[in-house]
Amino acid sequence: RMLTRTPSVVAQVFLLLSIVLVIAIAVIQINQQQVLSPGLKYGIVLDAGSSRTTVYVYEWPAEKENNTGVVSQTFKCNVKGPGISSYESSPGALAKPLDDCLNKVKERIPVHLHKNTSVYLGATAGMRLLRLQNESAANEVLASIQNYFRAQPFEFRGAQIITGPEEGVYGWITANYLMGNFLERNLWRTWVHPNIKETMGALDLGGASTQISFIPEDPEEHSNSTLQVKLYGYNYNVYTHSYQCYGRDEAEKRLLALLLQKSNASAKVDNPCYPKNYNTALTMKYFFGSLCTQSLRPTNYYPNQLVNFHGTGDPGLCQEMVSLLFNFTACRDREDCPFNGIHQPKAKGNFVAFSGFYYTINALNLSGPFSLDDFNSSMWFFCSQSWAQLQIMLPKFEEIYARSYCFSANFIYYLLVHGYNFNAETWPQIHFQKEVGNSSIAWSLGYMLSLTNMIPAEGKLIQLPLKPSLFAGLLVFLTATALLCLLFLIYLCIVSRHQKNVPRVEHVFIPE
Repeated sequence: RMLTRTPSVVAQVFLLLSIVLVIAIAVIQINQQQVLSPGLKYGIVLDAGSSRTTVYVYEWPAEKENNTGVVSQTFKCNVKGPGISSYESSPGALAKPLDDCLNKVKERIPVHLHKNTSVYLGATAGMRLLRLQNESAANEVLASIQNYFRAQPFEFRGAQIITGPEEGVYGWITANYLMGNFLERNLWRTWVHPNIKETMGALDLGGASTQISFIPEDPEEHSNSTLQVKLYGYNYNVYTHSYQCYGRDEAEKRLLALLLQKSNASAKVDNPCYPKNYNTALTMKYFFGSLCTQSLRPTNYYPNQLVNFHGTGDPGLCQEMVSLLFNFTACRDREDCPFNGIHQPKAKGNFVAFSGFYYTINALNLSGPFSLDDFNSSMWFFCSQSWAQLQIMLPKFEEIYARSYCFSANFIYYLLVHGYNFNAETWPQIHFQKEVGNSSIAWSLGYMLSLTNMIPAEGKLIQLPLKPSLFAGLLVFLTATALLCLLFLIYLCIVSRHQKNVPRVEHVFIPE
């Protein structure tokens, strides 16, 4: 009997040990695995607008969320000087101003990551106009940028002129991404798709074009004017339209051309949108040199001839002149066609208005939610000021912007109210904003997000305390040992049962 008990105890000890070891090894292996994140990835986008170029540096964790990087802006630099389309006659002169920003960028990105950091340059309406006007000059500007980046340590992915609809959609992506409408963190700090969040529309006002983008009430009905966007595994059908020549600068050139056309004396032209007592002399080329004003060019056009403009600060007359920049009769009262004969579904939901919209509202000293009446009275007050008063009123005073804010405000009023059909009731749904957190609302982040769909994700590198082969071998060995011990114990149990039962059977069959 002692002999049977000893193997039984040994088997039980082995069984317990095997189970404890299997659990211990598994726990150690799981807990001790070190997640070596592949770290951060960087991307650089140059937003080459009509009036200036801005360099943005973006970073995101190398392991991605549903094929789209969770991207944040870490640095922004405004390139000194005008937009790249102004370098048509001297493309080589672009290098110097770009250098100043690129040197700062190099300091922001770890040196060992420079060669893996992609650089993209997207040029917008200024270059779209230059390409229409002089294709070879546009190509030379882009070629000089290509050459410049060949000498940089980054991976240059090309300089391209993006289309108006692309610019609109990328701006829409940026706004909604920053507002958290595509992704949000749940209780477990992981990124999830929000169930109930509505997307916002986007209103962008650049120097040469303006864009409106939103998801219409019934996307099916407007399928020929919507673009499909896929982000974080979801599809969105976005209506977008870009109005060429309706950017702030180009629209103002059209106004100056109209004023000259209507004026009898070309020696001195009154401008009701310029502040009272403001005088400036502009060359004819300044406003007639653009494709947007070509049709208004006089027969006796001399590019270098100076035109003197005199500000009269007349809000009523300014409004009247600005209304002439829009064609509200082309649509013949069709409801889904506000101006210039362009089809547009009814604007719905909240909108974020950025770029030129924000800067003008800021100059009028308006912030937070404000009514259409507030906007109108601020605009009227601002437009009645003299040039001397404006210099005191404006916190940041730059002549080229200060003289044009009254025009911009009136232009924004006509675009939003008569163009896009916002009214006193829907006006509060427009949020004038420059950035969210530290990230600028601009098309460039949306561009980067769309491009990260093409940038392959890097998985997490897991370092285990035991090599997978050794871990598997140990598990098999210990599990087999445990099973053998269990079978042996079952066998011992059956044998001892059998031995207990034998004497009782004999006792029953013994004859008397």
